[in-house]
Amino acid sequence: MQPLTPDFAVAPQIDASDIPAIAAQGVKTIVCNRPDGEEWGQPANAELRAAAEAAGLDFVEIPVTHAGFSHAQIEALGAVIDQGQPVLAFCRSGTRSTFLWALTRAARGDDPEGLAETAAKAGYDLSPVYGLLQSLRP
Repeated sequence: MQPLTPDFAVAPQIDASDIPAIAAQGVKTIVCNRPDGEEWGQPANAELRAAAEAAGLDFVEIPVTHAGFSHAQIEALGAVIDQGQPVLAFCRSGTRSTFLWALTRAARGDDPEGLAETAAKAGYDLSPVYGLLQSLRP
């Protein structure tokens, strides 16, 4: 897990066996940014949801595909963040999750430069979506 804020972290693909350790770190909601069946060998979202719920965690699917990001995805992640609970978002590498977090924060008025610095500290480069970050900022 790579923390972006005290209450929001990103990660590459998780497995059901990872979920007890994720819960032990204080996460309350897991957000899956992968579509089911995106890649061979990827755990099914139903399996991950069952493991998360068994550990007392919420499991939210906000899949991001090669089609890019939508306002609906940004709003959905914003609703999760608004719950005020620690969140872990994951995808294949953590990049889409980081991009979606940054887009959500930019749409709420956060400075794109600060978002880029935060992402870079966690090992993620926002340059592919930097123009979009700027355009979303109110």
